[in-house]
Amino acid sequence: MTLRPRPKSPAPHRVVALLHPPQSAFTLACASEVFGDHGPEIPARYTFEVCTEHPGPVRTQDGYDMLVANGLDALERADTVLVAGWQQPPGTEVAPAVAAAVRRAHRRGARIVSLCSGAFVLAAAGLLDGRRAATHWARAAELAARFPQVLVDPAVLYVDHGDVATSAGSAAGVDLCLHLVSADQGAAYAMRIARQMVMPPHREGCQLQYAELPTSGPVADSLGPLLEWLSGRLDQPVSVAEMAARSQVSPRTLTRRFGEQLGTSPGRWLLDRRIAATRALLEETDLPVETIARRVGLSSAVNLRRRFHEALRTTPAAYRRAFRADRSWQG
Repeated sequence: MTLRPRPKSPAPHRVVALLHPPQSAFTLACASEVFGDHGPEIPARYTFEVCTEHPGPVRTQDGYDMLVANGLDALERADTVLVAGWQQPPGTEVAPAVAAAVRRAHRRGARIVSLCSGAFVLAAAGLLDGRRAATHWARAAELAARFPQVLVDPAVLYVDHGDVATSAGSAAGVDLCLHLVSADQGAAYAMRIARQMVMPPHREGCQLQYAELPTSGPVADSLGPLLEWLSGRLDQPVSVAEMAARSQVSPRTLTRRFGEQLGTSPGRWLLDRRIAATRALLEETDLPVETIARRVGLSSAVNLRRRFHEALRTTPAAYRRAFRADRSWQG
């Protein structure tokens, strides 16, 4: 994960979404719901606007037009350029003016993000050459064929290089956007947005984008009750055998269900939740690391530091200095 400490100034981070007809309204909504205005309950740290190559009505895939007033010059004032999908007939080239505008924004330091098929724009701009990239699994082969210099990973939810990030299709865009908020503003702020959206904690990028849903017995097979139970007991040691007993299945069956439904193992899921809880406590409290370790079930400061560094490539002390909540951002 690439951590980007938020600036000392409370100036909002400007996100500009680049649209193209026929625009996917859902893909755009994935970004606007995360980066848009959340009302007085959550202090605004982002502004969100849209632009398109040819200002005016932009047709959507859902049967209505959106009126977009801003042209490509809006990218010149963006801190993050977000390409919210890009639907074109197979083999159609991205307009040179669009690719050039995206390249210029990247050269001056803007972060460039694509959701779903928006990766084709980043590839056309040359920003993915020699780099791993994600896109919707159904278009991964096309992206790899058209841009052989791009290392297309058809399985993962998203890939974040810091200056450039790409996601798979549909709701994976929400996962990437929440990940970026967490990297920019800290885990606690991202969790507040997720809670207001009635979203579970976001999935990590390495999880599989085509993890299967249960095909039979949806109520009995759902991991929801177990995950809720585990989330309320992070301070307690829980083994896979105990999780299986709680779900009234064998450890092998439980591990298979985690792989099918979440694309990860029970132990990895639980560790990810403990790291997320650690980040929130580092940001929002002055508790000693030893106390935090006990609260999140990592037993000791030594173990917490080791696990934290493995996950984030930084120390708890450095993370706290970078992301400690200050009152100027509390609204």
